[in-house]
Amino acid sequence: MTAVLTGLGGFLPPRAVTNDGLSRTLDTSDEWIRTRTGIRERRMVSDGLSTGSLAVEAGARAMRSAGVSGVDAVVVATTSPERLCPAVAPEVASRLGLGTVAAFDLTSACSGFLYGLATAAGLIDSGTADTVLFIGSEAFTTLVNQEDRATAPIFGDGAGAVVLRRGEPDEPGALGPFDLGSDGALADLLAIPAGGSRQRSADAGLGHGTVPAADWYLRMEGRPLYTQAVERMTQSALTVLKRADWPVADVDWFAGHQANLRIVRAVAEELELPEERVAVNIDRVGNTLAASVPLLLNDYAARGALRPGQRVLLSAFGAGLSWGSTVLVWPDIQAEPVN
Repeated sequence: MTAVLTGLGGFLPPRAVTNDGLSRTLDTSDEWIRTRTGIRERRMVSDGLSTGSLAVEAGARAMRSAGVSGVDAVVVATTSPERLCPAVAPEVASRLGLGTVAAFDLTSACSGFLYGLATAAGLIDSGTADTVLFIGSEAFTTLVNQEDRATAPIFGDGAGAVVLRRGEPDEPGALGPFDLGSDGALADLLAIPAGGSRQRSADAGLGHGTVPAADWYLRMEGRPLYTQAVERMTQSALTVLKRADWPVADVDWFAGHQANLRIVRAVAEELELPEERVAVNIDRVGNTLAASVPLLLNDYAARGALRPGQRVLLSAFGAGLSWGSTVLVWPDIQAEPVN
């Protein structure tokens, strides 16, 4: 038995911020952002919306899509938690009326959806759960310095969710082999220095006022990250295709993490996949980290671009550094358009 995709949902906060809107307070322009990232607008939380509330909305939609009112476990992938403690997943489960089911968070930044899929599949494969609600949810713009020209235009907020059930390995929706990897030696290429135990231990007794303001926000080394992302996603994708015994030519859709349009296209070029088989929505949502891939899948499924029987390759890369890939044959599944 294995994990089978049976429900899909997504949610975006209502506040849309265009490139022109950013340029009113930031030394940038629509053209500068679009040519470097492919992004023209992104959604940002406001009015008290946060990772948990986004997750609840996406989770409810995924459960409607699956036609279920309950699950055995809830897993939330996020790098922008509600609080350092406790995890947000138990609260999400409670707000969804799921009672006292198992619920926990995991953190793997932009690779969170692939790591979370593997984790949720493991719960099912081990017999711990028959159904799992897995949600990638991010309010990451709250952790980005909105005065930083290098990072502020890139990120957006949102949540994407799937329901997985126990099923047969050869049925549509069954998750294929996984490839997961990491390189912690390069962790500082993409990091938020302050807020964790390392900084708190070093500054014990000195108070938060001693921490440079910039340390509370994301730092990113763009050039080496680009190289790492293209290399790691390409190799990871090739690994799972080999394990699944799928020729690249048989892939109908490449659904890669929406970090940067240049990265997605570069990986597709390395894989020798034509542009018409590359799924893209970064122009409208930006980089939503763990929510990126499920939001992309929901978008394409809701408008009928993803059809039953098509072969889909998923791959992602993010902070850690971490990366992961898997494959599946698309099932007959209904998805609501995101707001």
